[in-house]
Amino acid sequence: MKSKNPFTLTFGKKPENFISRYESKNTVIDTFCDTDLSQTYLIEGVRGSGKTVLMTSIANELKEDSGWIVVDLNPSLELLGDMARRLHDECRTIPNLLGKGFSLSVAGVSVGIDVNEKLQDNISIIKNILDAVLKKKKKVLITIDEVICNDNMRTFASQFQIFIRQEYPLYLIMTGLSENIYEIQNDPSLTFLLRSPKIVMDPLSKLQITKKYAQLLKLDETKAKELADITKGYAFAFQALGAVYWEYKDNPDMKKILDKLDEMLDDYVYRKIWSSLTPKEKEIVLAIEQDDTKTGKICEATGIKPNSFSQYKTKLIRKGILMSNGYGNNSLSLPRFYEIVRMYT
Repeated sequence: MKSKNPFTLTFGKKPENFISRYESKNTVIDTFCDTDLSQTYLIEGVRGSGKTVLMTSIANELKEDSGWIVVDLNPSLELLGDMARRLHDECRTIPNLLGKGFSLSVAGVSVGIDVNEKLQDNISIIKNILDAVLKKKKKVLITIDEVICNDNMRTFASQFQIFIRQEYPLYLIMTGLSENIYEIQNDPSLTFLLRSPKIVMDPLSKLQITKKYAQLLKLDETKAKELADITKGYAFAFQALGAVYWEYKDNPDMKKILDKLDEMLDDYVYRKIWSSLTPKEKEIVLAIEQDDTKTGKICEATGIKPNSFSQYKTKLIRKGILMSNGYGNNSLSLPRFYEIVRMYT
């Protein structure tokens, strides 16, 4: 019987074998459970960097605690209505929390709170449920994956801030692309999120990747490190390269493995990332043919004046595309990004 591939390419799902970000996970849980220094956290990073996996691992751990109620919201729906419905559904499974009288309306939008099934708006519904949660000394975690700055988010976040001021035990984790988190934090109507702690998804530890590859792929340390270096610590590449190498492990042809890896990176992630870049940003990427490319060489290839390059550089770093190694050296953060995107032109 063929052994099961221990790696996964499913976005958002916690992989069977993954590199845990213990420090980030424990920081959020400790803050929410013990300190109350903040009731919100933002997780930002490029596609495939592990944002959703980190948020999911935090949510799953808190679900195991009877003192917590965890509600996942869909950002494509009207958020306050979605919160009212999902919060009601979660609380309904907890004995004696809502008490007699709570019932979902026929329309599935509002909740009756009294014996006459009087319908209330979503904010009132949420407040009534949170009052019941408060009496039971429980906490509520709201998670929203891949947020964008729009009127739906503005309405939700503004009301969430009011709930916090009213001292409800309500907590929030949101993930998003760096540019979307930046836009949300700098929206004049969402200033409280500017003060929210933020976790930036840095590359995974190459040491931990090396150990995982050595263990799961039965490789010596030298070969495992070679594979880890290819990933550049990019979470999706760790899973993708592992999955491909597993398929070829009986006859590991590195050219075939890298070709297959490129296809996966292109299909799953890089085409979307590339389409989000401006024409000038694309020119900069294509000018970085190798790690530690000098700023002067990039400016010469793109026609950007050296004193103007910093603004492009800052945006590309924020988007998770570029990293600066100091002394005017620039490298692409994503593994094999240049090799793939140069084929688009």
